[in-house]
Amino acid sequence: MTLIPKKARMLGIFIVILLLSCNTVYAKPAQKNRQYYEERGEIVWEVPTQDKLIALTFDDGPDPVQTPEILALLRQYEAKGTFFVLGKWAEKFPQLVMQEQQEGHEVANHTYAHSYAVRSTGADTYIRDMDAAEKSILGAGVARPMLFRPPGGYYNDMVIQAAKQKGYTIVLWSWHQDTRDWASPGVATIANKVLKNVRNGDIVLFHDKVEGKSQTVKALARILPQLKQEGYRFVTVSELLAVKAKEAAKNGVSSSKVHP
Repeated sequence: MTLIPKKARMLGIFIVILLLSCNTVYAKPAQKNRQYYEERGEIVWEVPTQDKLIALTFDDGPDPVQTPEILALLRQYEAKGTFFVLGKWAEKFPQLVMQEQQEGHEVANHTYAHSYAVRSTGADTYIRDMDAAEKSILGAGVARPMLFRPPGGYYNDMVIQAAKQKGYTIVLWSWHQDTRDWASPGVATIANKVLKNVRNGDIVLFHDKVEGKSQTVKALARILPQLKQEGYRFVTVSELLAVKAKEAAKNGVSSSKVHP
């Protein structure tokens, strides 16, 4: 039997400890990408379903001109939408917020004054803005919103924790269904963005308040009849989530995988 010298043994132990410590120091942290947040049920981008369902969403309103025009079109095609309203406009036009709910649409929170979540934004400040928007929405006489969309789609761990604290589900939009209608890219561009990329369970991003002359209404006038003819139904985000939860239950999947 060959004996290993004491110095060699000590050197071997030191090398093993060094390697272990290096692996610990340089171990990659969890990558907080879309998959990370979706798997944790903390953010919803889209809700793939077996049925031909789509959720149309409208940000930044209500607007005294654009919102009624959009509501009229939705009514014409028996479509339901989800309106992520700003508290400052809900305060000014409460009758439009009430109309949205009365006509079967969903009203959701988009902060009071379109506040972006930047690194310097504190949780207390952000929650106060969410609370102010909620107060304005409730003041319009509608039910407390259950969904929240951070302006610009800007989120971080603070936003996620603030939403959880308030009992909100964070809803963004399908990456292939960002119409960028706020930039007025052209009616055909907006319509084609939706029509050429449509998938079951999409969450489509529109705005019912666009500075200047909006192209959203004319684009919707092309989108709604075409998709209806193709067999799609337009539902609220919460209805979409409910359908997915039923599908998951039927397939024996935990509901936490499809709804926060």
